[in-house]
Amino acid sequence: MLFTRRSAAVAAAMFVLCGITLRLMGRVGWCKYGFAIYSPAWSHCTSQNILDPYTLSHVLHGVIFFWGLALLAPQIALAWRLVIALSLEIGWEILENTPLVIDRYRQATASLDYAGDSVLNSLSDVTAAMLGFIFASKFGWKSALAVFVVFELWALAIARDNLTLNVLMLFWPIDAIKEWQMPS
Repeated sequence: MLFTRRSAAVAAAMFVLCGITLRLMGRVGWCKYGFAIYSPAWSHCTSQNILDPYTLSHVLHGVIFFWGLALLAPQIALAWRLVIALSLEIGWEILENTPLVIDRYRQATASLDYAGDSVLNSLSDVTAAMLGFIFASKFGWKSALAVFVVFELWALAIARDNLTLNVLMLFWPIDAIKEWQMPS
């Protein structure tokens, strides 16, 4: 069973607390230029509305969390591994929206005007991670690996960025990649 009544209640409370925490951190509700379902890369509303090219990376977070927890904590019930995965994703969303990480993105990546995520986008990212976890729990590692490769290539095609490059550029920036990622 994916969720028990108790694990669903904990997950819902964490979701609400994430939104409240982000709001208290000064995050906007959604893009000041208007509400949209999808915001393309290099727009004023990237990381501000429901979906953007980086949503794919958050789905992959869920896949990684599923397989990591399956290996490290197989004795924990699936419902509680999902709660752990959500707490990891929420932790990232909160960290990602601190001045330290926002400034790092501005310095090391092509996201020169990145101002952090909106609350709506962060909660959407948490939901995307949950969907990635659920997908990985329902299908085998081969399907998860195929989705991982397809999403990485798709994100690279639509945004010149993906989870792999995002991590690389955050920790070991490479000027040639940064230049290539800049919008034409």
